[in-house]
Amino acid sequence: MNTNALLKRRLAIGAVVLVLIGAMAFVLLRTGPLASIKITVTQAQEGSLSPAIFGIGTVEARHSWMVGPTVAGRVLSVKVDVGDVVKAGQLLAEMDPVDLEQRLSALDASLARAGSAQMAALAQLKDATARRALAAANTQRNQDLARQNFISTGALDAKLQELASADAALQAAQANLAGSGQDMSRLKAERAGLAQQRRNVRLLAPADSVVTTRDAEAGSTVVAGQPVLRLIDPASLWVKLRVDQGRSVGLTSGLKASIVLRSQPQTALPGQVARIELLADSVTEERIAQVTFTQTPAGVSVGEMAEVTLQLPATAPALLLPNASVQRQNGQTGVWRLVGDRPEFASVELGARSLDGQVQVLKGLEKNDRVVVYSEKALQAGARVKLVDALTQAADKP
Repeated sequence: MNTNALLKRRLAIGAVVLVLIGAMAFVLLRTGPLASIKITVTQAQEGSLSPAIFGIGTVEARHSWMVGPTVAGRVLSVKVDVGDVVKAGQLLAEMDPVDLEQRLSALDASLARAGSAQMAALAQLKDATARRALAAANTQRNQDLARQNFISTGALDAKLQELASADAALQAAQANLAGSGQDMSRLKAERAGLAQQRRNVRLLAPADSVVTTRDAEAGSTVVAGQPVLRLIDPASLWVKLRVDQGRSVGLTSGLKASIVLRSQPQTALPGQVARIELLADSVTEERIAQVTFTQTPAGVSVGEMAEVTLQLPATAPALLLPNASVQRQNGQTGVWRLVGDRPEFASVELGARSLDGQVQVLKGLEKNDRVVVYSEKALQAGARVKLVDALTQAADKP
């Protein structure tokens, strides 16, 4: 009796152990490290892409001006405010002229005096010219008389000395007249420069524009070149676009653009690439392009963020795959291709990409090859896999 009970007990324990071993094997094969890796697959199909370039930019003004004085000074008055529309030549602000008016009056008096001095020099020149002509005539007569021995040699020498003195006086008069003319030119130049300084204290609008900032108020002291007002041409707004250098293939001037402003997310505005900057940003690894609006939108703000999509021409037919299927293994770009029911890594050469997640495969695959798109975990060559429709749905099933 005891022997039968002991045997039954051992058989029961053995059965439990077998059940546990089976359960553990089942768990290991279904959910443990030996379990099949759940994957989703797609087939490489031939087709054409409509590639596009996407980037973020800011709205800027192509034509902008900083209006300020050319010399340090104090702001006397500011005539306009932010948002005002101004016309070319309109007075925007005025600097304190300090002593410019008095200096202009002093130069006017100096010019008048220089004019009088020039007239006196001209009169002296006329007098010297007449005296020289008289001395020359007297010398000629005395030379004729000396040849006939009617006068002495000493008398002739006296007349020759008078002619030389008249020549020297004439040269002095001519030099005085030239000097007075040079003084007049110098004073006129000084007055013109001072008049220009006087005009510079009146800050005028360089073109039809809109005031964007007012950087100084009346009574403020500003240095040369410091802006008092900033202006932009509202008709010259464009987007300074930044594009990842690695995704900028095909970026050229003239491409059609779709611009979505941050303030108008539901509206796509048409535009065009106007210019590709020669200098790229080496820090952010981006290329810079300027995109113009086909028609300047109302209510846009300078500095506003914008999303820009540039549409490229359609590509030639080629094999297409989801971009998510592309992996990198040991420095090579490729995909996990199913050979039978086992994955193997295949190196591929890629082409253009589209914004909807498709990529061209130029080399390395054949049409209808099955390629892994998503996997539950990292794959290894020859790993056991299980095909599912979607990883999220598969995870919900027991």
